[in-house]
Amino acid sequence: KFQAPLLYLKTHYINECFPGYSEQLAFDEALEATGLFDFSDYGPDEEEFNEVLRQNHFSIEEGRLARFSVPPTLDDPCGVYLKFRDLIECGETQKRTGLENLPRQRQSYEALFELATKILDPVIDYFGMIELTYAFCSPHLSKKIQGRISPKLDQHAAHELNQRGKLICRRLGAAVDFKVEDESMLEVAQWVVQNTPFDRLYYYGKDRPVHVSYGPDQKRQIVHMKKSQAGRLVPAVVSLEKFCSME
Repeated sequence: KFQAPLLYLKTHYINECFPGYSEQLAFDEALEATGLFDFSDYGPDEEEFNEVLRQNHFSIEEGRLARFSVPPTLDDPCGVYLKFRDLIECGETQKRTGLENLPRQRQSYEALFELATKILDPVIDYFGMIELTYAFCSPHLSKKIQGRISPKLDQHAAHELNQRGKLICRRLGAAVDFKVEDESMLEVAQWVVQNTPFDRLYYYGKDRPVHVSYGPDQKRQIVHMKKSQAGRLVPAVVSLEKFCSME
C-alpha cells in the first residue's frame, strides 16, 4: 500500500498571507537547525523521522519542536556511546553515598546531551572509550563533596537552581572530568581544543583527568592548573597556540 510522504519545510510552498505562516516558519527553522535531516530530496519517511527525533530527545508539541519535555530515564542514550546514568551516577562521592543526583531542570538534561554529542562522542570516536571521573553534580551532592569545588564556576551543576530559585552556575552548559587509559592527557586535551567546540578546558597534568565543558558562552578558554612552590594549584589561562605546543 502506498504511503504518502511527509511534506517538510512547508513554508517553501505557502506565502506569508497563509494562516499560521509565522508559526510554521518557526517550526521549519527549528527543524533545519537540528541538523538531523537531509531535506535536499524528499526527506525521511514518517517512521525514520519519528525515530530520529526520539533518539535525539525531540518531540513535536502543539506545532512546536520541543526537547526533553519528558525527562529521560537513566538508561536512555546520551549521545552515541554513553547513557545518562554514566554522567549522573559518576564520581567517588556519588558512588560512596549513593545519593540521588538527578537533574531537576529540563535544560540540565539538554546540556548533558549536548556535552556528550559535541565533545565526548568525538573523543571516544578518536581515542576509544573514556573513564568519567566527575560529571553532573546536584546541589545535594555538592554538599557531600570533601575538598575544593566551585559550583558557581565549574558548570558541573548544569542549569540547576539553588534554594532561592537562582542559577547555581550562570555559565550554564555542562561539564565533565574524564581520562583515557594509556593515553597522555596532554595529547587528549590538545586534541579536544583543536577538534571540538568546547567552552572551557582545565588541564591538570599528563596523568590527571581533564575538565571540559560545553556551553552557550563558547569561550574556548584553556586553563593550565600549575602547582606552586607551596604545592597549591594555580590557574593560568593560556592561548590555544601555546597549549598545543606544550610537551
